[in-house]
Amino acid sequence: MPTVKLLSPAISSLARMRLWRIEGWKSHPQDAQREVLQDLVTAAQYTEFGKKYNFSHLFNIKSFKQTVPIHEYEDMKPYIQRIMNGEQNVLWNTPVYWFAKSSGTTSDKSKFIPVSEESLEDCHYKAAKDVLTMYYQFNPDSDLLTGKGLVLGGSHTINPLNHEAQYGDLSAVLLQNSPFWGHWLRTPDLSIALMDEWESKIEMLAQSTIKENVTSISGVPTWTLVLFRRILEITGKQTMAEVWPNLELYMHGGVSFTPYREQFQKLIGKPIHYLEMYNASEGFFAAQDIPGEEGMLLFVDHGIFMEFMPVEEYGKPMPHTIGLNEVKTGKNYAMVISTNGGLWRYLLGDTIQFTSLDPFRIKVSGRLKHFMNAFGEEVIVDNTDRAISIACERTGAVVNDYTAAPVYFNDHGNGAHEWLVEFEKEPASIDQFTQELDAALKNINSDYEAKRHKNIALRLPLLRSLPKGVFNTWLKSKGKLGGQHKVPRLSNDRKYLEEILAVAHA
Repeated sequence: MPTVKLLSPAISSLARMRLWRIEGWKSHPQDAQREVLQDLVTAAQYTEFGKKYNFSHLFNIKSFKQTVPIHEYEDMKPYIQRIMNGEQNVLWNTPVYWFAKSSGTTSDKSKFIPVSEESLEDCHYKAAKDVLTMYYQFNPDSDLLTGKGLVLGGSHTINPLNHEAQYGDLSAVLLQNSPFWGHWLRTPDLSIALMDEWESKIEMLAQSTIKENVTSISGVPTWTLVLFRRILEITGKQTMAEVWPNLELYMHGGVSFTPYREQFQKLIGKPIHYLEMYNASEGFFAAQDIPGEEGMLLFVDHGIFMEFMPVEEYGKPMPHTIGLNEVKTGKNYAMVISTNGGLWRYLLGDTIQFTSLDPFRIKVSGRLKHFMNAFGEEVIVDNTDRAISIACERTGAVVNDYTAAPVYFNDHGNGAHEWLVEFEKEPASIDQFTQELDAALKNINSDYEAKRHKNIALRLPLLRSLPKGVFNTWLKSKGKLGGQHKVPRLSNDRKYLEEILAVAHA
């Protein structure tokens, strides 16, 4: 602890000094993006990929987009597999020995995202420093770094294909490669942080952090709540503020925080700051720069060149993408990225909306493949998260997790949406909760409202309350329990929903 107390003021001062750099790229975002692309293309021009697409002759954004096709993971996989087998200079010009294992649940197959030294230093760690800087800008008297940050990270495993290459959840890769002083500022011990069996890990996390001076927490909301409840059970305390009186910040991402906010406020028991971040295996894209306001500042100077594909372009042979100069607020775009980890015009899979154009701020609205549109209703995760939150507010319910999928037309009636909901606190009436959910969705999404008119295309949703633990049992059966893994909120077919129902009825 003395070391932390001595070190924290120095790091705090350095964090504050970074502000002028942030203001520079924030004021000239398109210039920053052009420079990023030039740096990426120049660095990779003599790689195998760079030679294939003639990088040494690509001098502007237009020629880059005309020459390099958009890639999904399956397109990049043969290159990545070769790097995992020990080849180098394939996608990026410096050695790549680390791979972040994707947490997506859209496929049973894992994705391995290459993580270069440049993507660690100039993207992930640089962005983390900028997040700290922006936090101090609004909280100049913060004592954040006089205590420790609790990180609910993933696990890491040695890749058996190559004795030099290692892989793990992104959080584990970042922990393993963080600077020496980073280990003084976080808890728990690395051996616990990297455990891969999550039920045991939660117990070890709880036991080992109770007596620490925890000032910040970062992690997925669902697992953070599980940890909170276990700690309160062990200590006999009523709130986390009694356990960690100096707790001041919770950093979250991966899923919408909207359905969880009330539970956090109740369990913590005092006002703290909440900060949303958009940090994925492929890069650190954005973070909230103004506390309490919707939207995360887009990080345009962190080794990632970004294009934005209107979602209606998805699936076309030659999908059209636009730059920052053409984007509009409130419209759904899929992100296409080129990175200093060696991803080139890579379709990320997330959909985002711009909430502000000066500066550029975004929110994550869902996934390209996570939506319901079986009847022309075009329901996205952002819609359902908000509707769940409203229904909870109006009925006093608390929701842990949910998933939804279509019920198709049949001889017994019109189509509908079927919802599987795991409540932390059930409403007095499931029927009332369903009515409130339906009303909120109608108010949020005009296409849904039109399809619900007089039950012509869609009838009232079917909602089933699941026993606690069903979603985790399903995730465990997929080998996806813990870390950044999450239940797919929406699907346009019934595959996941039927699997989860089978677990519930087992």
